Amino acid sequence: MGNGVQERQAALRQSEVLPLPSSSSSQSGGLSKQGRTVINSLLSGALAGAVAKTAVAPLDRTKIIFQVSSARFSAKEAYLLIYRTYLKDGFLSLWRGNSATMVRVIPYAAIQFCAHEQYKRLLGGYYQCQGKTLPPVPRLLAGSLAGTTAVSITYPLDMVRARMAVTPKEMYSNIMHVFVRISREEGLKTLYRGFSPTILGVVPYAGLSFFTYETLKKLHGEQTGRPQPYSYERLAFGACAGLIGQSASYPLDVVRRRMQTAGVTGHTYGTITGTMREIVSEEGFVRGLYKGLSMNWVKGPIAVGISFTTFDLTQILLRKLGYAPR
Repeated sequence: MGNGVQERQAALRQSEVLPLPSSSSSQSGGLSKQGRTVINSLLSGALAGAVAKTAVAPLDRTKIIFQVSSARFSAKEAYLLIYRTYLKDGFLSLWRGNSATMVRVIPYAAIQFCAHEQYKRLLGGYYQCQGKTLPPVPRLLAGSLAGTTAVSITYPLDMVRARMAVTPKEMYSNIMHVFVRISREEGLKTLYRGFSPTILGVVPYAGLSFFTYETLKKLHGEQTGRPQPYSYERLAFGACAGLIGQSASYPLDVVRRRMQTAGVTGHTYGTITGTMREIVSEEGFVRGLYKGLSMNWVKGPIAVGISFTTFDLTQILLRKLGYAPR
């Protein structure tokens, strides 16, 4: 009996020395892992957006100039515009407005990719498929929600970027000058002009882009047995995603640009339907609402392909370096 009492006393003393597992410490570890996941997806998304947009900036600027004017678009006219800009203002002028693009696209891409990862996690828990590719409908929904979240937060920066792309450098000296001048001369509401068509456009664009990319990766894994595609395969998947997403939402992109730049082009676009009606009556349905789409078929797939590939490879690199949870 004495031995039994001594054993119980020793066990009690040992329990006092060894700390009991607490729910707070386990929650803290979970939060730490989740926090690292968010930070790494933000960083990967920011880099993805910056690399992709810088690569296609001259084509993007040219597309915007045609979108907001009544001039007829053609590959020859686009080339001549780029060439004349180069002769008049120099090579770096082809990237005019890219600083504003970076100010917009870095937070936009960071938020969009991070939001997409979080929406995938939440929907994966709801549909009980954590760690696996989501079913088709929630896969489409995750992309649409991610795009909507990013646009809602960063829209004024897109407005500023559009203004800088279509105006001479004498009109706006820097990004802050655009904000100040628009606020004083046109009112703060102008910073959200064109927001409605942007939201309507980003739902199919982001939804179809993420859906297509995730679906192609899933099909690739099933056909080849390789869980990770090669870099050139990721570029091809991203290119297909960009082609489908941008083609579906392009008319609303034209409407958005017209409404954003109305203050400097002399037009008074007020509503989505009114803007569409005016564009169609002046320039025709296809030539007006799909102006510059052929350039987007060159620019868009390249940009989206680079963006998705950069994000995935950065995530993989961070995991190998131990900076991201596996």
